[in-house]
Order: sequence, then C-alpha cells, then structure tokens
Amino acid sequence: MSQAQIDTLATLFEHAIQTLKAEDVLPADWQNNSQITRTKDLSHGDFASNIALTAAKAAKSNPRMLAEKIVNALPENQDIRQIEIAGPGFINVFLNSDAKFAVLNDIFTQQERFGLSDQFDGQKIQVEFVSANPTSSLHVGHGRGAAFGMSLSNLLEAVGFEVSREYYVNDAGRQMDILATSTYLRYLQANDEQVVFPSNAYKGDYVRDIAETLKTQHGASYVHSFEQVVKGVPADAIYETNANGEKVLVSGDKEAHIDGLTANSKALLGDGYGVFLNAALSSILADIKDDLNDFGVHYQCWFSERSIDNEIEPVLQILDEKGYLYEKDGNIWFKSTEFGDEKDRVVRRANGQTTYFASDIAYHKNKFDRGFDKVINVWGADHHGYVPRVKAALLALGIDAERLDVVLVQFVALWRGDEKVPMSSRSGQFVTLRDLRHEVGNDAARFYYVARKPEVHVDFDLELAKSQSKDNQVYYIQYAHARVCRVLEKLQNSGFVVDDTIGLAQQTLLNAPNEDELIKLLAGYPATLLRAATGYEPHVLTNYLKELAALFHGWYDSNRILPVSLTSGETPSTEEMDLMQARLRLSKAVRQVLANGLGLLGLSAPSSM
Repeated sequence: MSQAQIDTLATLFEHAIQTLKAEDVLPADWQNNSQITRTKDLSHGDFASNIALTAAKAAKSNPRMLAEKIVNALPENQDIRQIEIAGPGFINVFLNSDAKFAVLNDIFTQQERFGLSDQFDGQKIQVEFVSANPTSSLHVGHGRGAAFGMSLSNLLEAVGFEVSREYYVNDAGRQMDILATSTYLRYLQANDEQVVFPSNAYKGDYVRDIAETLKTQHGASYVHSFEQVVKGVPADAIYETNANGEKVLVSGDKEAHIDGLTANSKALLGDGYGVFLNAALSSILADIKDDLNDFGVHYQCWFSERSIDNEIEPVLQILDEKGYLYEKDGNIWFKSTEFGDEKDRVVRRANGQTTYFASDIAYHKNKFDRGFDKVINVWGADHHGYVPRVKAALLALGIDAERLDVVLVQFVALWRGDEKVPMSSRSGQFVTLRDLRHEVGNDAARFYYVARKPEVHVDFDLELAKSQSKDNQVYYIQYAHARVCRVLEKLQNSGFVVDDTIGLAQQTLLNAPNEDELIKLLAGYPATLLRAATGYEPHVLTNYLKELAALFHGWYDSNRILPVSLTSGETPSTEEMDLMQARLRLSKAVRQVLANGLGLLGLSAPSSM
C-alpha cells in the first residue's frame, strides 16, 4: 500500500469518527490520536487500527462494540477487500490485489525519490556535528559522530527539512594556544635548540611536520633560546611508578608549566606567535576537511569560534540586564540553577577572560538569530553535563530551549584481536579515522558507526567489517543489490528485457507468503524513513535494510527467477515468462529500495561483488 493510500485509509477512519460525533457516540472535542500500522501476521490483514481502543473511554463503550460502529460508519473504498474486528477491538484491513501491488508501481514511477516526502517542507533545521578541536587528525571516535550526523542530515532532508550541516571550529582559546606553543617548541628543535618537550604538549608527528614547514618558510627568523622560553615557568609534572604499577605525581604542575611556556612564547614572538598558531590551525583544519570529504561528509558551513568574539560581550550584557549574572570570588557567574542546572556557571574569570561557556552562549544565540526553526547538536557522550547549562542560557535569553535537541553519541572502542587501541590526541598514539577507512573501507565504517543507537557503545570489530559473509551486515545488504544486477545481466545476455508495465494478472502470480512479506516491507519504507528522521535514529534504517536483504536472500534462494529453459537456450512458455516478469519486477523494486536506503546512509550500491 502506498503512502497516498495510507493517507486515504486515515481519512476514511476520520470520516467515521466525524459521523459518530454527529450521532453523539463520541464527544465533539475528542482528538483522534490513533495509529494505523502494518500487521506482522498476514492472516490479520494488511493494516490494523487501534482507533476503537483509543476512543472507547471517551465513548464510554466497550472497544469491540465501538469498533463495530466505526466499521459501519466507514465509507466504501475500492482498495479495501475486507474489514475484520480482532482481539480487544483492533480493526484489521485487508486490501484488494491491485492496492497491494500499488507500491511496486510507486517504486518504478518514483525510483530514487521513492520514500521521500515534503512533510516538513519550509522548516529550517541545523545539524552541528563532529566539531572536534583542530588540534590533531580525526580519530575513530570522531568518525561515529561524522557518520551519524551526515546520515541524520540526509534523513531529515528526505522528509522535507531544509538542512544546514555545520562544523564549529574551536579556533580560539587555550587548546589552540597549547597547539601553537607545541608547534613553536618543535620549530626550535628543528633549528637545533635543545628543548625539553613538555608532558602536556601535543606530541604527534604532525606537529613536527608543521614545524619543519615553518622552518623551510622562515628559517631561524623566530628562534629564541629555550632558556628564554622556559624562564620563570613552573616546573613540569614529574611522575613515579609506585609498587602497584601506578603513576603517581611527585612534583610539578603540567598545566601551569604549559601555560607558562605559552605566556613566554607570546611575549617573545609578539605578532609572530600568530604565525605558529595560524600555520598549525590551517594545516590541521585542511587535513580534517580532506578526511571528512573523502568519508562522504560535507558541510554547508565551517563556523569559526573567532568570528563571534565581538558577540560575547553583548550577550553577557543581555544576561546581566536581566539579572542573571552576579560576582563571586572575582568571577562572574551565570545563574543557571534558576533554569534547572545543578550549579551556577562561570562566564568570566577573575583575570577578565571569558570562558568557553560564554562563547557557547553567544554561539547558540547566533544559531537561532540565523533563523533556524530547530537546532540539533551531535555531541560526544562526555558532554552530557553540558546540556542543561546551554539550555538554561537559551531560556535566560528568551529562546525556547525545546528548539535545541542534543544527541549524545557514545564512544567507539576499536579492537585488534584482544587488544584495545588507545586514543589520545596529546600523545599522538591514536588510530585515525583515515587509518580505519583505509583498512575497512568507507562503506563498512559508515554502516557500523550508525548501525546501533547513538547512546550505545560500539565495539568496532575490524575483522568482521572486512569479511565477505552474511555475518558482515553491510556486505549482506550490498550483495542483495548485486544479486539483482547479476540476474538482469544474465537476462540481457539472453536477449530478453524486463517488462515494468506488466498487468495485474501477472503481478498476482506473486502470491507466496514470502512475496507478500517482501511487498509489505517495501511498502513500509516511507514510514521507516519518517521514523528514522524524526526520531534521530539512523539505525532504524540500517535495521530495515538488514531485514529487507535477509528476506530477499531467503526468497531468492527458494525461488527460481529465470526459467531453466531460458538459460538452456530454449523458448520459455507463456506461463514461465509471466512468472519470470513478475519476479523480476519484484526483484527490481527491492534493488531500488536498497539503493535508496544505502544512498541515504552514504553507502554505495554495487552492481557486482
């Protein structure tokens, strides 16, 4: 049954409800919140409605008795063959054959647009995802946010939203200073300075590469002695291993040490400090963009944190004028507890510097000032405590916090045998997203990243992702698509073509239970997209594709599509040709829906494997 026919069925039930209201069976103000769902058991019809159960209390009636009145009030419709009342009051609807096969016509007419809708046309939505600090390459954990955010954006567009994908570039603040200082120290080493590299600096080889490039470009122009850089700086942290094998801090302060090196570097270099900061930022950001582009992840906007520097003070002034800021211990605090947060938050430190949270308040105000009806932030699970304070700030600014949704994506554990691979951007000892893609391929990475609910941890099995077996879910789905392509290729080599305009008499040859199930599942694709999009659950689509592929493989293995006579060079009978055309048409419909679903997830639909 097509989506249009589902809407028609809903209209029929609404007509019946209005009739019962006019007869005072139901109150005039009763709101119809019932559902029409596809039945799992074909003996229960094609669709079931729970309308009698939801309306029984308002009608002060037994649900089955009310169901009889609803059925009697339903207008006649040529698509409906039979209506039954089942169980406590469910209304089961059986369709005529031509209505059942209407979905195949829809698929062939709409092709790659089958399943898409304009239900949310005119609504602007922003999806911000990944937004990793540009201090190192993306690791496998970032890859999950990238795959999820891109798939979600595609799904939202599929149901009519105007989607803007955004990456928030944290190109200001302390982390960028640590990166710039790390780069400067490697630059000094490249110029033969004896440097004791700090424990809290960025140690990856990419920092050395940036420093070498700067040496090539500028020679020794920015060299100062390491003694000047480290002068007056608190000692770095020193650790010892205790009897239990644990590292214990003996002396020093790694945070104060790196901050001191940064302060001295800025003083020594003056404007030259920006050379190191901008070189590191440009190099790493370019690497991130290339990595995401190769992963099939694209953005409409790369939003610079620096660009809102002049918006922080005005937004703090608004909060202050509304009475939501106060001073304590030299710091300026936001009264976030008045809006449900567990404690108040600092927005300006005693040294006069604003906090990351202050920048985030300005950034989120900027989002809504740009006219988005809804904003979705895809954050790592470690940001869960940040959600209440951001929503509190929106409420304080007079912005409906319900317009902001935050999806928390859990961590990814990458396994090589029994060894769990560490991921630390400071040490540089991590597996990059690029490494993962090169090993298992984009398709496997994209699929397994979104195959589970975002709030569930993912243990990424490298060997499974590379295997060519039914246990590898993405391979199994793509293989179903390729199997249909192979059949069509054989048919073409035999000199025959698929007749996509076959009549109802031939389509009714598809009367086996698994063929009915396939057709019903195909008809459920539009509703699946709607559920996956509005629930922010791409895994709903992956589960659907797995089910469709498994059902198709089972049907394919138990039913011969091309007649034996065709492959042996004989002329098939009329009966054989009719059945072949009907099964080919069903196969092509499956192939089309698989391709559509894989495309929304950013996966390929191969014609051979």
